[in-house]
Amino acid sequence: MAKARRTTHRSSKGTKLYAMRDSKGRFTDIQTYKRAHSADLRRKSKVEESATR
Repeated sequence: MAKARRTTHRSSKGTKLYAMRDSKGRFTDIQTYKRAHSADLRRKSKVEESATR
């Protein structure tokens, strides 16, 4: 299973957007960069999780 790929775009208002694509290149989710980035920061990677134990 291939990792989902992210592409950055700009909205009509000029805000930065993240577009998630599936392995076939189709869009699966589009959200603002601000929301997507803050969600990424809240999540911890598997490496970080194991390091805190």
